[in-house]
Amino acid sequence: MLCVVLKSTRKMDTYLYLPKDGDFEALPDELKTLFTPHEVAMTLYIKPGKKLARMTGAELLERLSDTGYYLQLPPAHDHAW
Repeated sequence: MLCVVLKSTRKMDTYLYLPKDGDFEALPDELKTLFTPHEVAMTLYIKPGKKLARMTGAELLERLSDTGYYLQLPPAHDHAW
């Protein structure tokens, strides 16, 4: 599956994965607001065996299939003092 990764210009390190033929206007209003304006960070070809930084291609494909998008938020940072 060809996937477009959008970068939020409002929230640092926040990305939205959409199928290449996905409908941005069909997203929940909160996501449209968070990603308007947005910039295309990259376009990827996702297949089940692909390894991504935070998940496998199979996991991403499942999430895209379930909701039509995948929101990647910045990692939480635990501080042990």
